[in-house]
Amino acid sequence: MSTIAEGRKRSFVRDWLLSVDHKKIGIMYAIASLFFFFFGGAAALVIRTELLTPGMPDVSKSADFFNQMFTMHGTIMIFLFMIPMLTAAFGNYLIPIMIGAPDMAFPRMNNLAFWLYVLGGLVLFSSFYFGMPDVGWTAYPPYSVQSPGYGLDIWVTAVHILGLSSILGSINIIVTVFNMRAPGMTFNRLPLYVWSSLVTSFIQLFGTPALAGAITTLIFDRHFGTDFYNASAGGDPMLYEHLFWFYSHPAVYIMVLPAMGIVSEIIPVFARKPIFGYHAIAYSSVAIGFLGFLVWAHHMFVAGMSISAGVPFMITSMIIAVPSAIKIFNWLATLWGGSNWLTTPMLFVTFGFMGLFTIGGLSGIYLAAVPIDMHMHDTYFVVAHFHYVLFGGSMMAVLGGIFYWFPKVTGKMYNEKMGKWVFWLYFIGTNLTFFPMHYIGMKGMPRRVFDYDPGLETVNRIATFGSYIIGLAALLMVAAIAVSLKQNVKAPANPWGAQTLEWTISSPPPEHNFFETPYVTAPPYEFGERAMKKKYQENSFGA
Repeated sequence: MSTIAEGRKRSFVRDWLLSVDHKKIGIMYAIASLFFFFFGGAAALVIRTELLTPGMPDVSKSADFFNQMFTMHGTIMIFLFMIPMLTAAFGNYLIPIMIGAPDMAFPRMNNLAFWLYVLGGLVLFSSFYFGMPDVGWTAYPPYSVQSPGYGLDIWVTAVHILGLSSILGSINIIVTVFNMRAPGMTFNRLPLYVWSSLVTSFIQLFGTPALAGAITTLIFDRHFGTDFYNASAGGDPMLYEHLFWFYSHPAVYIMVLPAMGIVSEIIPVFARKPIFGYHAIAYSSVAIGFLGFLVWAHHMFVAGMSISAGVPFMITSMIIAVPSAIKIFNWLATLWGGSNWLTTPMLFVTFGFMGLFTIGGLSGIYLAAVPIDMHMHDTYFVVAHFHYVLFGGSMMAVLGGIFYWFPKVTGKMYNEKMGKWVFWLYFIGTNLTFFPMHYIGMKGMPRRVFDYDPGLETVNRIATFGSYIIGLAALLMVAAIAVSLKQNVKAPANPWGAQTLEWTISSPPPEHNFFETPYVTAPPYEFGERAMKKKYQENSFGA
């Protein structure tokens, strides 16, 4: 038996690619997501370089290629990076050890979901050979119905596969959280990241079929002679928009709620205080999950809806800001009077997520108003809002989470100086790139165009320069990870003095997580006597 076990251990395919260990699957999701992130980022740099100067395309060489870069950038960043990174990479690795479970409920289905995700990415990338779609990540008819070539068909196939992967992953998380919690781990004792992931899984489970219906009927119109979206034959193009946004607006919260969960894990640890308003933060996630399905049509105020039909969606879009604000104020209350230790993860979630997400959230309140949205729709003001929420917000939380759990995953401490350089480059680059877009949007510059008013050239140059800084930060992040692994500074089991279950086991965790089933007797984040900052700095890492 020992010989067989050693043979299996030596086999990379059996030990990793066919693994049913949730931790290894989570790591594979993270590596694949970061791989796709760099491709999506490269497409963004092509777009921004083209916008460095007005006039006809000189970098992308053609208007079609410019539009294709827009489609690939949006699709990769949403479906191949942000959603799988937050829900699958972090979720797979953390949820079982946070709730005291030995693994996910369905380990083999977990592995299948990962390979479906990889397959979906490869199918999408095959469009580089067969012809990339140029319809944007929304693929609105009637143009998408008439789009030539196979690009859109490949896009639809890839999104179907990725959607199936998401559904399998969400079922796994839901069943795991409901059925595999350690004794004493009641719902009111769940870590807040688990709360946010649970709500996110329900959003994926109920929202993804709507997207599948939208793109399936789109294919039927393209190839099987149906007229779902052909207005001249009695179809309705707005039906596609309703189905698409019924999924895609909740998808924003799929990309935000787990990020909020990461913030809720990091702040109390480095503030050395219990989280303020645990129940308010947990139940506000539930409120966001519910309200997220009631606001979809605020993307459609200029699509032909009557003003009266848009008013209810305007109201719900403003109401959904309330549970998000509850989280922000509870985090601020946790920081108030705390022994705040500004490590790299703390910088990412405070100055990074809280600061930039708030800017994006405030501009979202403006865009929720029908008259303002009708003026700003499809301008760079919307691009600025969207990216402040997802790149300024969710991406900052992703990076904060990577550095925070790096010791747990690798058993090594990260290089603090390099980590802070990564933060400041991302922070400066993000603001230089996206804040000027508010201005050019108010000046009327439409998105997804390569030419623009020469009077806006200086502002566009600033935004493009900022995007290069973001690219440099991404490369430095990889360098920081490589240097930290090479320095090999051993991490203790709990370098931060955290109070959740994953920090009670070794770094990295053993194969089956817990040698004995833990018994939970207290809520998370219940710190006793406040620890002095210096005590935890004794576990300092790479200088």
